[in-house]
Amino acid sequence: MAGMDYKVPTVLSAEELMEKAFHRASKITKNGTNALDSRKKTALAKVTAAGDIVVTTLRSYVDRFPRMDKADDFFPELADIVIGIDRYKKALGAVNWCSSNAEKLKNGCLRDIRKTKDPEIIEAVRKSFYGRLNSYVDRISDDLLFLQDAREKLKRIPAIDPKVPTLVVAGFPNVGKSNLVTVLSSAAPEIAPYPFTTKGVIVGHMGDDYRKYQIIDTPGLLDRTFDERNDIEKQAVLALRYLTDVMLFVVDPSETCGFALDVQEKLLKNIEDGFPDVPIIVAESKSDILKRDNGRMSFSAQTGDGMDALREAVVKELREVFRRKAVEADLEESARCRKRSPRARRWRSTSPSSWA
Repeated sequence: MAGMDYKVPTVLSAEELMEKAFHRASKITKNGTNALDSRKKTALAKVTAAGDIVVTTLRSYVDRFPRMDKADDFFPELADIVIGIDRYKKALGAVNWCSSNAEKLKNGCLRDIRKTKDPEIIEAVRKSFYGRLNSYVDRISDDLLFLQDAREKLKRIPAIDPKVPTLVVAGFPNVGKSNLVTVLSSAAPEIAPYPFTTKGVIVGHMGDDYRKYQIIDTPGLLDRTFDERNDIEKQAVLALRYLTDVMLFVVDPSETCGFALDVQEKLLKNIEDGFPDVPIIVAESKSDILKRDNGRMSFSAQTGDGMDALREAVVKELREVFRRKAVEADLEESARCRKRSPRARRWRSTSPSSWA
């Protein structure tokens, strides 16, 4: 899931929703064969209109807000940090409860109005419906306000596609990461808002024939040891583990970044411990200032020195990720097809290979 990149409706407050419902109902008048028939038809139409607005509006929230049930996934992990998934599920559950009860209330009141021939009872049922409907919606007032806030926060999570092979660039500030992302990217990288950093996350893209990859630098997250981060940042780093397919750790041997080499090496060790299953490419930047012969790759994003070799190493790792994800996607699709096709299951059970 790539952020909230689909349409989630603006969430109305309880007061706004009821004002919309009652305003629509207030405009309705119906003509009947006589005064009683006109009053009954008008009451039926008013109850239907007010009830339908509440029910359909609330259902649209339940249907169109993203599901957060999938475990071990990037977006739900980030969403949990930003809004709290337990509270989020509770709010959607409350909205669903209100929608269901509003529908039942509407149908019951419509039955009562249809059965009676007493104008006073018709009016009493309609007014009672308005009051009870308002009471139901008022009970989820806090949940609607929560979803208003959640919608805005989820929209600010950067549009990162966890299905696309992703390179995450790490290292201390001023070691040359931003320039590197710019040079590797096929277009100018975007700086997206991020819930846990002040500078925003830098998202670039690169192509390799028909393959596409993401390049991400997260200022403020991977430029300190794990112990130095606050609780929110620690959770964000844990979330990044679901997204990171390949890590590129940049070291500045010239120390012109302002951080001593031994401190940078300590951070590298911390990153290696935190991402044990992720391939990590270590490259030394600013080769135009200082270039060491220590077996590591070196480059200068300013002059282009070593960039071809670095790009080749990055693409090689990402191609492997691309192949693996393609195989996994095929297996998932095959599994879905098998579940959808009971006829196929019966055919396999009677295929010649099962006769042996």
